[in-house]
Amino acid sequence: AGKASIGGPFELKLANEKGRPFKTTELHGKYALLYFGFTMCPDICPDELEKMAECVDIVNGVVAKDKGGIDRGAKDARDKAAKVAKDTDTKGDKASTIHTEPKEDLLVPVFISIDPSRDTVQRVGEYVKEFHPKLLGLTGSVEACKAAAKQYRVYYHKTGDEDATDDYLVDHSIIMYLVDKKGEFVTFYGKNYEAKEMASAIQEQMKRLG
Repeated sequence: AGKASIGGPFELKLANEKGRPFKTTELHGKYALLYFGFTMCPDICPDELEKMAECVDIVNGVVAKDKGGIDRGAKDARDKAAKVAKDTDTKGDKASTIHTEPKEDLLVPVFISIDPSRDTVQRVGEYVKEFHPKLLGLTGSVEACKAAAKQYRVYYHKTGDEDATDDYLVDHSIIMYLVDKKGEFVTFYGKNYEAKEMASAIQEQMKRLG
């Protein structure tokens, strides 16, 4: 009772890894920011994904600092040094390596196709690389993508010639969905949010939810 009737698990193909099966349970333990769109979108999707990338970098950068992190360049040098650092065990001859776990990003950006007929694994894989190195790209069958969109009540509709197979656009919701560490929907952000404003709002949710 009291839970939002939006969100839920789904399974698609992860374009970043040659289309292997991907379940949303793989995101558990981190927050995720979901965006439903299509690769042939002329302007809205690119603008929103650029905003998402900026927002994610702001959030993960601040999270890293809050947890005692340092800037990315220094972090890389530190991680490399940690891998070769040795701590000699005075009780024996063996030297044990000091392991410093790299700080993982807590907010994962995810792009989900609503145009699977054209959005092949290869196309989505190439597309997401243009916006952020850690942006996950998901696609799949028409039925699977429809089921994923339905979980989040995403509106989308093919415009123009209904029988067209390649030359058409898709009218769709312009919304980003924040999902918590348990995979449950938290809130959504519309097109009116700027990257910094959205990042600040997400940070507040993280503080509230832990």
